[in-house]
Amino acid sequence: MEISDNQFLRQFEAKINGNLAIIEYSLQERKIFLTKIKFKDIDNNLDSLNIFIEKVLDTLLERNIRVVPTAAIITKFIRKNRRYKSLLPVGIRI
Repeated sequence: MEISDNQFLRQFEAKINGNLAIIEYSLQERKIFLTKIKFKDIDNNLDSLNIFIEKVLDTLLERNIRVVPTAAIITKFIRKNRRYKSLLPVGIRI
């Protein structure tokens, strides 16, 4: 799966089973707020969606940007995958 960062629309994008998956974000200083996830039929493609979230978080880890997840599905993902907790800013606990 290949993801792209559409900086103009402020969203990460990937094709999953022929449909466009989107994670919208807002960038402020050295923090990125992952605000919304858009994907048709999320429940039936949860595994693919988790791979998409993982790739986005890996990209942000490489860029050394702190993550503030405001979308519930991303918060759950970080809670289950402790290795991404280092992305959270100081004082943010989930």
